[in-house]
Amino acid sequence: MARNRVAVVGGGIIGLAVARQLLASNADVTVFEKEPTVGAHQTGHNSGVVHAGLYYVPGSLKATLCRRGVTLLEEFVEAHSIPYEQCGKLVIAQNEVEKDRLDGIHQRALANGVPGVRMIGRDEIGDIEPHARGVRALHSPATAIVDYPAMTRALATDIERRGGRIRLGSAVTGVSERSADVLVDSDSGTESFDRVIACAGLQSDRVAVDSGEDAYPKIVPFFGDYFLLAVEKSGLVNGLIYPVPDPKYPFLGVHVSRTVHGDVTLGPNAFLSLGRESYDRRQVSLKDTLDAVGFPGFWKFAAHNMSAAVRETRTALSTRAFVEQARQYVPGIELKDVRRGPRGIRAQAMNRDGSLEDDFVITGSSRVLHVRNAPSPGATSSLAIAEHIVQEANRRSA
Repeated sequence: MARNRVAVVGGGIIGLAVARQLLASNADVTVFEKEPTVGAHQTGHNSGVVHAGLYYVPGSLKATLCRRGVTLLEEFVEAHSIPYEQCGKLVIAQNEVEKDRLDGIHQRALANGVPGVRMIGRDEIGDIEPHARGVRALHSPATAIVDYPAMTRALATDIERRGGRIRLGSAVTGVSERSADVLVDSDSGTESFDRVIACAGLQSDRVAVDSGEDAYPKIVPFFGDYFLLAVEKSGLVNGLIYPVPDPKYPFLGVHVSRTVHGDVTLGPNAFLSLGRESYDRRQVSLKDTLDAVGFPGFWKFAAHNMSAAVRETRTALSTRAFVEQARQYVPGIELKDVRRGPRGIRAQAMNRDGSLEDDFVITGSSRVLHVRNAPSPGATSSLAIAEHIVQEANRRSA
């Protein structure tokens, strides 16, 4: 029996996880990645946090795949000797309004089966994070940190060891579904496949539109800057210290986090990026900028989030304002203690009316599947997302 020939578009952590899962079902797999390395975009520019499942609506794909994803991730990193640390996380409330929100997060976490999660008071905050301040907190001892780029490289090695192909520097320029196959146009030429699964991240909407899919949800890029705490002040933080998120706004706010490499980061903020791949702050893509600001849905979103937009504008323009947000939770951090760190870019899927896609979104046909939205906890959930996507592809083609 002939093996199914499947193309995966995108060599980030989700695309590679999908490719590995396909190989486990005896498919003939080719991964197309336009960059010279795997994990060059969102995968290689995130915080490294392995989310435990605190915030997500019980029963949603986010909640289900996050908990399954953590289990699979822990097994994978242990098998491949990838740096991983269960450092724990505090979500800290500073006032009565945030305390009420924290109760809601606690209930979600319990419903999602997050292990060991509990509410603690001011004194216990000091026991876990002696330099942190707040009136109440949610403690998640199971939240962890990992080296996602190392995990991505290990996935690539697994794929090639199992007979899969990864074509680096090979951008896909078109996907055309025919009656009996799917043609993939790339820098390498045109090839025929039985199925295509696109995990194109920041370019997911464009790849979808090029293959005849609807334009929405549309990707609007938001950058998130990080600052690095001076090494001599790294003792101020033991694990992960987060604010209580505003449920009306999709971004968590500036938090203070350790990494598996020993750094302590402050961030990220969230502000409209002038390029989908503009990690260098001096880099601007006119095409991407016009695409975002010319989209009416973006302005509808902005109009409904003015207070948050003002706050994020301040942190984008002022290092002092950025650090002040972190100082609400760790007062010992001072402006002189930080230096500018890396930048990440989030692929925010937005609908025509300016509403945001909060959960994972998969569209397409029996032969072509598009991952249109894979927000946080996308990296945490990557191996579980891969299971789900391959099951969905098999269901559609049955």
